[in-house]
Amino acid sequence: MDITEVILHQHHEQRRMFALLDEMPRDDTEALGAVWARLAVLLEVHAEAEEKFFYPRLLKLGKGNPEGDVDDEVEDAIKDHNEIRDAVRAADGPQVGSEEWWTAVWEARKANDDHMAEEEREDLLDFRHHADLQTRHDIAVQFLTYEAKHYAGIPAQDKDPEEYIAENR
Repeated sequence: MDITEVILHQHHEQRRMFALLDEMPRDDTEALGAVWARLAVLLEVHAEAEEKFFYPRLLKLGKGNPEGDVDDEVEDAIKDHNEIRDAVRAADGPQVGSEEWWTAVWEARKANDDHMAEEEREDLLDFRHHADLQTRHDIAVQFLTYEAKHYAGIPAQDKDPEEYIAENR
C-alpha cells in the first residue's frame, strides 16, 4: 500500500462521481442530491486526511519542484482545499438541481480538478522521489483508517496556509 497510489485512486473516484452527476437526469433532484452529498463527504474527508497525514510528511521530506519549493507546494494545496470547501458550502444553500446549485457544483469541480492535476504533477511526484516505501505505506494506513472512521463526514474548516505550514514544519 502506498499513499501516493491511494490518493490517485481517490482522485479517480472523485472524477467519476462528478461524471455521474453529469449523466443523471436534471429533474431527479433526489438522485442528484444523494450523489452530491456523498461526493461532498468524500471531498472533505479526503482533504482533511491529506492535511493530517500526507502534507505534514511532505513538508519534512519533500524538496519541491521546478516551479517552487515544498512550502509553495503545500501552501497551494491548502489554498486549493479551502477553495473546494467554499464551493461545496456554496452548493449547500440553493435548491438541488437549480442553476445556482449547478454553478456551485461546477465551481467545486473546477477547483478540485485544478487541485488534483497540480497535486499529481508536483506533490505526489515529490513524495515518491523522497519518501521510502515503508513511510508511504505507514501514511496510507493512517490515511485510510482516518477516512474509515469518518465515513459519514466531518465539519469543513478552512485553514490558513501559512499557519498550517508553520505548525507542521
